[in-house]
Amino acid sequence: MQTGEFPMIQTFESALSAADFESTVELTNFPAVFRGCASDWDAYSKWNPFNSGLDYLEERAGSVEVEAMLSRTAPIFNGDIRSHERVSLPFSDFIRFCKQHISDKGNGSGVDAKSADLYHIPEDYRPGQIYLAQFPILNDEKEEKVQLKILRQDIQTPTLLGEKSLSSINFWMNSAQARSSTHYDPHHNLLCVVSGRKKVVLWPPSASPSLYPMPIYGEASNHSSVGLENPKLSDYPRAEHSLKQSQEITLNAGDAVFIPEGWFHQVDSDELTVAVNFWWQSNIMSNMHEHMDSYYLRRITRRLIDREMSLVVSKPSSTDLRHLSEHIDQSHIEMAEGGNDNLGNESIKKGLSTLHEKASLHDLDPSASQALHELISLVHDHVNAVETSKGLQHTSPSCSEGEKSKFLVNALSCLEDDRVAHLLWNLEASRLRDVLLAMARYFPRTLEALIIHMLSPIAAEVLTQKFDEIDQQTGEEDRNQFFREFYGAFDDEAAAMDIILSRKESFAFQAFKSVLDKYLGVNIASPTINI
Repeated sequence: MQTGEFPMIQTFESALSAADFESTVELTNFPAVFRGCASDWDAYSKWNPFNSGLDYLEERAGSVEVEAMLSRTAPIFNGDIRSHERVSLPFSDFIRFCKQHISDKGNGSGVDAKSADLYHIPEDYRPGQIYLAQFPILNDEKEEKVQLKILRQDIQTPTLLGEKSLSSINFWMNSAQARSSTHYDPHHNLLCVVSGRKKVVLWPPSASPSLYPMPIYGEASNHSSVGLENPKLSDYPRAEHSLKQSQEITLNAGDAVFIPEGWFHQVDSDELTVAVNFWWQSNIMSNMHEHMDSYYLRRITRRLIDREMSLVVSKPSSTDLRHLSEHIDQSHIEMAEGGNDNLGNESIKKGLSTLHEKASLHDLDPSASQALHELISLVHDHVNAVETSKGLQHTSPSCSEGEKSKFLVNALSCLEDDRVAHLLWNLEASRLRDVLLAMARYFPRTLEALIIHMLSPIAAEVLTQKFDEIDQQTGEEDRNQFFREFYGAFDDEAAAMDIILSRKESFAFQAFKSVLDKYLGVNIASPTINI
């Protein structure tokens, strides 16, 4: 599988010291495979189901009451409690189901009637639909509920874990092939295969958008809502890229994998696979004090919003200004010269005439002059279209409801889809300054129409980014002069500034909605925004 931006998962053929593991593996928050990590355990030889291991486990812990998962969707076992049932039964009966699976393999026999009656298991369940998952051998908070602690003496804490304070040690055993649904855990995890084989597919936390995590407020918030194989792309279009962001590793008996907190993983287990995992809290979470939670939440959310906006406001790779120029025809000027005798067209007609006069003086370089011509032509097209449909007053500082809806819907449109934003983005900051000053001086009503009626949220974001670049490239006096002339072109300077900022915030809000959807599985409605 492709690995995207991440390197291949490293495999260690020999044991690491605790210090080396912490410095070279754990602190990177990147998975690693350790061959033979559990091959020196007593469990490695004693628990093997194909070498009297079932009899041994039954003898050691047969009377222990365990809780097994029942799934009608086997071999897939989903973590969502709505998709499975849990039943309590003696460990010896679970072992018997494993033996029954071996004897009945291939004939489709179900659970016998006696077991079904005793443990309220539907008779049409197969033994393969019963999975003993995450049953504690050690638990630092619920010691009284650690029924399988008798098996603790057969395993050893791997040397690479050193003196870590473990949250829990868990026992996993499936009779038939099983797959855990894609999920992440809130702890660091060392998964050790004692017998059998597991294939583990791993995704970094940054792959969350393509995995569609369940809503953060739900009971299965750490699970993906889309299957790895054959996802319904009409419902989950981003899932198309999920495999490209993943890596797959295979663990044989004795092997282990370190799965950092937050890493999504899907685990496929061969029949009669037995495993043990160790969970512990990461240093980051251990040192994250509750009184700082709200601050970190805001910082991380802001960083994700900025990243989402940068994905949208990125320079187009295959489109340039020539494509926009193709849409600008000499007929624009002819229409302006022969257009309706109203304030809007008359203003633009005078502006275009002035443009030709100024162009002959070479006040602007060719690219700035072209951009100025195209911006004026875009405004001309917009005014004609609006006036043809229902009329529009240039000096009105408000937008129609239709325009507001368009702005909100297209708030995260790409630069290629927004001609004004594309034009602004492709101009260097110094040239855009010259263009805006020319509009403020010679075409003030056109500039007003551009900002009030045509500046979309993404265009507002681009414009303010260019303003920041102008700030960095000019001295204080020139900077102040530029903004005085720019805003001085508007009848209401404060309203113009409010429109730019409101639409910029509309763009950021749409990015925020996208972050909630991609990373938290939450969809919210847009608020009423003053456009």
